[in-house]
Amino acid sequence: MDDISEAKRYLQNAKTFLSEKARKEEGYYIDKKYVKLAGHAAYSGVLVALDSLLGTKKKGRKSVEWYKEEISKMDKKLPLYFNDAYETLHLAMGYDGNANAKVSQAGLELADNIISWVVNRKHLTDGIK
Repeated sequence: MDDISEAKRYLQNAKTFLSEKARKEEGYYIDKKYVKLAGHAAYSGVLVALDSLLGTKKKGRKSVEWYKEEISKMDKKLPLYFNDAYETLHLAMGYDGNANAKVSQAGLELADNIISWVVNRKHLTDGIK
């Protein structure tokens, strides 16, 4: 399975956790466990997609700052989207289990947009080679 397919699979898993397991009532998810799982899955999908484009780091672990620095070399707006995805998917959903369905929806849209950006960027760079 290629990296983009894997990233999309992570995102689909996140959507499935929310739609089938988290049980939404009046705009809020009842089971925070699945909100957390969805946040972690979607954020992992973002990282898998970005890793497919950025490659490996020469020394040490990749950090949020490293991702922001590397992607800022390619696109000036993407670090803002990445930061929002980090705060929404990883922190608000993944750690805090924020039950507001609008927060989750916004996070999933950010993940989808970043993955799509990577796909488009890879197509552009593949066409140049």
